[in-house]
Amino acid sequence: MRIGTWATITVPSFEFRTRGPLGRTSKPAAHSVEVEEDGGGYSPPSHCYYSEQHVLLHHLRTQNIDPIEIHKRKLLLWFSHLPQEEKQFGGYFSPETMHVEPLILERKAEEATGLLSSPLQTSFPSNASVTVEQLFEPSDTWSDGRGLNVLLYGAVGTGKSTVVRKLVLDWCAGTTLTHFKLLIPFSCEDLGQLSKVSSLRDLVSRKYLYLRKHPLLSGEGNQAKDVLFLFNGMEKMKLDFRIGATELCSDPNEPLPPGAVMVNLLRKYLLPESSILVTTRLSALDRIPQKYVSRFAQICGFNDPDRQRAYFTGRLLQQSGDTARNYEAQALIELLYLNLQRESQLAATCFFPSYCWLTCATLHFLHFTDAKAPIRTLTGIYTSFLRLNFGGEVLSTGTGTNVPIQEHHTSLMLYVVRTVGKLAFEGVTYRRTSFSEKELEQWIGGKTKTDEELRQLDMFRTDVLDFFLAPCVESSKHFPEEPSENDERRYVFAVPAMQEYLAALYVVLGENKSALQKLTKQVSVAIGQASEDVSALVSILSKFIPLRIFAVFNLLKLFPKLYEKITSHNKGSIARTMAAELFRTEDSYNEDVLDQVEQSLLGVHGPQPEQSSEGQPFELYPIFMGGLLHYGNRVLLQQLGCSIQSTTVAQITSALRKYLVRELSKPQPPEELMDLLVLLYEFQNPRLTAEVLASMRSICLTNIRMTSLKCFVLSSVLSCAPASYRLEVLDLSSCLLTHDMLQMLGPAFRHTHNLNLQFNSLGPESCILLRDLLLDPKSSIKSLQLCDNPLLESGVCILLEALPENQSLTHLSLMHTGLGDQCALELAQRLQQHTLQELNVAYNNIRDNAALALVDTCREHPSIHTVHLYLNPLSDVGKQSLYVRGVAKSQNASGRRVRVLASVTEGSDISQDWHPILSVIRKNASSWDRERVKQELKVFLRDLEWGRQQQKSLLKRLHFHRVEKGVQQTLKKLENDTLSPSTEYTK
Repeated sequence: MRIGTWATITVPSFEFRTRGPLGRTSKPAAHSVEVEEDGGGYSPPSHCYYSEQHVLLHHLRTQNIDPIEIHKRKLLLWFSHLPQEEKQFGGYFSPETMHVEPLILERKAEEATGLLSSPLQTSFPSNASVTVEQLFEPSDTWSDGRGLNVLLYGAVGTGKSTVVRKLVLDWCAGTTLTHFKLLIPFSCEDLGQLSKVSSLRDLVSRKYLYLRKHPLLSGEGNQAKDVLFLFNGMEKMKLDFRIGATELCSDPNEPLPPGAVMVNLLRKYLLPESSILVTTRLSALDRIPQKYVSRFAQICGFNDPDRQRAYFTGRLLQQSGDTARNYEAQALIELLYLNLQRESQLAATCFFPSYCWLTCATLHFLHFTDAKAPIRTLTGIYTSFLRLNFGGEVLSTGTGTNVPIQEHHTSLMLYVVRTVGKLAFEGVTYRRTSFSEKELEQWIGGKTKTDEELRQLDMFRTDVLDFFLAPCVESSKHFPEEPSENDERRYVFAVPAMQEYLAALYVVLGENKSALQKLTKQVSVAIGQASEDVSALVSILSKFIPLRIFAVFNLLKLFPKLYEKITSHNKGSIARTMAAELFRTEDSYNEDVLDQVEQSLLGVHGPQPEQSSEGQPFELYPIFMGGLLHYGNRVLLQQLGCSIQSTTVAQITSALRKYLVRELSKPQPPEELMDLLVLLYEFQNPRLTAEVLASMRSICLTNIRMTSLKCFVLSSVLSCAPASYRLEVLDLSSCLLTHDMLQMLGPAFRHTHNLNLQFNSLGPESCILLRDLLLDPKSSIKSLQLCDNPLLESGVCILLEALPENQSLTHLSLMHTGLGDQCALELAQRLQQHTLQELNVAYNNIRDNAALALVDTCREHPSIHTVHLYLNPLSDVGKQSLYVRGVAKSQNASGRRVRVLASVTEGSDISQDWHPILSVIRKNASSWDRERVKQELKVFLRDLEWGRQQQKSLLKRLHFHRVEKGVQQTLKKLENDTLSPSTEYTK
């Protein structure tokens, strides 16, 4: 993982954010205390940094403390701070426990300058890996009086800065490079921005004031042999080794431009005894002549599944003492390892340690969401990932004048969006995930015109392109070892979701505008800046358009709303695209996006799902577009040089609201509703969310595999609604809910009238939460369905404690929850003072006496009209008694009859409710105890046969025969094990 990250430091009186020894700088966010880390380091701002250093220096003089020991303490402090992005992993890590050494190979000079092949095509010898410490061991290139110059290079994301960070920490701890008494790290980005000349000792004291007069840097004798200089990111400096351009200097006190100081160090003209470690990208290897490099070493990332697994274990396996979480993390690691061993696309992707970080961050987000933790979104993870790797990076060629590189080169991330993002957008538009080499040439190369553009493109291909695109593993497996000209190698995005993220960023940044839209924007800006003088206006417009069509564009001045309509139409098209992609008909029955993301990382175990004939679904694409409009992500993108204006967000949001409300007027499958909830969550716009929810009266998520994250998303979205908002139906049946998930969903339940929790894994402990929910004055639940949950008698008795005080519940379903006679009797006692209307206690262990007592209570109850008692172990006499007692005897009941559903027959007649009873059995028998269901069906057949024999009317006998036939068919299917589970469940 690249180390250009941020750590948070608490300061009593003020807040700041600055660069560290290897770091970059950026504007501080309001009310945040963040210090950027690159290489794990940070330094205080200049106004307090030097005051602190002067205090330290005075302390050294008075206490006679070795400055090198102070230096080690300071470096250890700087490089040990974890970036803010690491907090999502729980904060249980230290840099030592997280680090996994990437593969480092020593290269010959001719190998280093050649083009590198893809990691998929490269076989690395198992014993060839070297450590940084081994690179500084004496060799044939070693000569007395001259230190070693080691050039450590690698592609973006392979772990250069991480290796540097660990190296500094180990030196401070005394576990590596102990023969160097002093290690001095520098950021080449910092050095490249210095405009005035400075001596070597001035450069050192600028960062490390306490080393200003250290004798090891005096240049006298051979003391410098104990010094190791570390220059991180050499590609950010313009080095010129020509004698005519960079004068020779051997005095560490002589002021020179920073580039000249570094050149003289590498030439071994300045402090020749010192050793130097330089890190750089592939494209900058030729900036140092080979004769000035003692050893070349290439960082090759994680080339085998074992290194990758070690990284995943360190990241995902928490040390928090939570046994359940550790068990789940271990299971995730095993699934990941299986996927890596299959030589999947993920294995190729995790060649880059940066993508290992992204994989861990995504899985931690999917599986270890904590309601008490700060809000995290999938879009935020991807945005942070890109900031970690490309924050502050510019695309430079290292050529030109003495003007600082950053002043005349564009953001590297913006270049990525305009090239790779364009390719991603075309792929999403035409439903494609793989691309040929010709297509890459067309979209990435484009129409370059100048030599500068060609140089930038060449650097981009060398350093960055392989970071985003990798050869397709599936297509590579079909190729021979030496592919012929007819074999077309295909390329895919390293992570499938990255294609959708970059495509979304390409659209939201407005890079997909037509030429006319871009032209009208330029014209409008020019008009706004022009004076009223007609000649000035004409001269400015003539730069954009021919004079013969000037009259058309002159309307923009006369009618300023015309341009607003053009821009708002473009923003409306973005919103329309988001809604259309989110609710695509052919994608309606795919798994929800969060499950798709998980499958892309863990793989699919078992039968492979059938691929849709309509092509690859891109359901994350609109969700990322919504997430990118969130203020937090826009702040991070601003640091990457990609600006999304607030006016753009307002226009897209306004248009999106209209399209979402319109689409929600149509029935949507559960998967689509889950995706919509994720979109609203990623957007993090409470006002928009509340307005969209106002058009929703039901949320049906039946059969969605709920996780802690999905529960948190649902709860967060519903919390945006006003306190008076109520859903008619919240259906969470067959969602694999657990007690912990139910706890997370508590706030969401307060916004619903009809709550369906049947067919889940809720036990007795969950009844405490449900009882509190029914007693909560803010909730107004009218219907609670808990069928097929192992609540047991202990749990139901806890739930029943809420009945005397609750006055909103009218329908309660406790079918197949483990009730017994004792619980049924307690239920009968508590019903007397409640407004319940319908009670379902079917398929439990309720016998005759308890059932009769319950029906007697219901018969005298003022509001209960239906009681479900079928599939209970009732005798024939008991069933007959229940039917007879359904008629109320009290005069206050006004002759009202209570419907008692105990069997398909009522005495010698067929029950009016035989069809609902049989329908419930058909739908649920596959998940019930089949032997017991078969016995009950045989009892039904016996009752039907006896009742048919009592009938004299032919029509009634035919009716009995029809019902009998339906029961026989159900029994036959159950015996043959052909009764398939239904997706529709009883209410």
